[in-house]
Amino acid sequence: MRRSSRTTLMAVGIAVVALAVPTGAAAKPRHHGHGHGHGHGGALSIKKEPFGSTGGKAVDRYTLSNGSVTAKIITYGGIIQELWAPDRRGRLANITLGYANLDGYTMPRGDPPTANPSYFGAIIGRYGNRIGGAKFSLDGQNYTLDANNGPNSLHGGVKGFDKFVWDAQSFKDKGVVGLKLTRTSAAGEGCVNPPTACTGYPGNLKVEVVYTLNKHDDLRIDYRATTDKATVVNLTNHAYWNLAGEGTGTIYDHLLTLNASRYTPVDSTLIPTGATPTVAGTPFDFRTPHAIGERIRDNNQQLMFGQGYDHNWVLNRDDDTSLVEAARLKDPSSGRVLTMWTKEPGIQFYSGNFLDGTLYGTSGHAYRQGDGLALETQHFPDSPNKPNFPSTTLRPGQTYDTTTVLGFSTAGKRRH
Repeated sequence: MRRSSRTTLMAVGIAVVALAVPTGAAAKPRHHGHGHGHGHGGALSIKKEPFGSTGGKAVDRYTLSNGSVTAKIITYGGIIQELWAPDRRGRLANITLGYANLDGYTMPRGDPPTANPSYFGAIIGRYGNRIGGAKFSLDGQNYTLDANNGPNSLHGGVKGFDKFVWDAQSFKDKGVVGLKLTRTSAAGEGCVNPPTACTGYPGNLKVEVVYTLNKHDDLRIDYRATTDKATVVNLTNHAYWNLAGEGTGTIYDHLLTLNASRYTPVDSTLIPTGATPTVAGTPFDFRTPHAIGERIRDNNQQLMFGQGYDHNWVLNRDDDTSLVEAARLKDPSSGRVLTMWTKEPGIQFYSGNFLDGTLYGTSGHAYRQGDGLALETQHFPDSPNKPNFPSTTLRPGQTYDTTTVLGFSTAGKRRH
């Protein structure tokens, strides 16, 4: 996260270590002058269609395509509802988890009943991830939030950014098609009263999220926000990926590389302890590619707390303004590769541990444990309560400004 008036280079005293990049990985996305991916996209197009309504507000779906990759985004929650990408033989599959219609996202389910309880594909805010004890202090004032994840506040509370209909404007520019989503988050969001009495987040926050797709199979997400009162902000996207295809089984054979030499261990409620130990010698070392299922059931207290991976990694970076490669995910069977670049200091890797077979996705298949994974670029969880973590405070006159790029490509020889 960048702010216009000052930098937020990490205050955790972490040495920068180079990532062992697998053969064929790109240093930067095509947006920044270095190529990767198919590069054979056809004509860029964007179309709009109705996708139902909720709370008396119409919801639209925008389809962005370059003839190779197609992203379908709905105005409810800014959700990436489908993402189609080719395998090494050019065969297309939807590789993100979601629902076939709007009811899937808006119908409460679970205990307590929650709409889209897994946050499939959504824009997350005001604060992505957890805030411990559902409270924080800022400038000497205490703020309280929905405790919607045990004792903690998760992903903005009971009604976060993922549960609003956003204003939308599509556009075509040189070499890209895009969708600009905007909304104003009113002071007090983050608290639903009843069931609890709380303050919510301070300040009215004007937010803009822009999705753009280029001809080189890069889907870029730009986030910007301004506030009229000091507040905390941490925005991300909560897409789940299965590069073999949504509904086809687990992601345990996917190979993951994370550009991170340290991570933030958690307590039993998944709140970071504040420490940033090395990943060396632990199941959290993804500096070189590892199959996700290889160590997920190791006898490790951190894996027990998360019932798998549900942790934040500290990305290796020289500064807090440039795009760095954060993650590379590869499905050996299809050859599909997802490479992520970000300006954020961290990335949350969640291995779909709490998918329990009660949610039925776009293809009509039940989602069970490990059937998809999320890679959420972000500031660290509970940063408002951890002075040694990079700051998430945004003040009037500053601009929250961050970018994440998702690059889709293939690896390996075609099988005939």
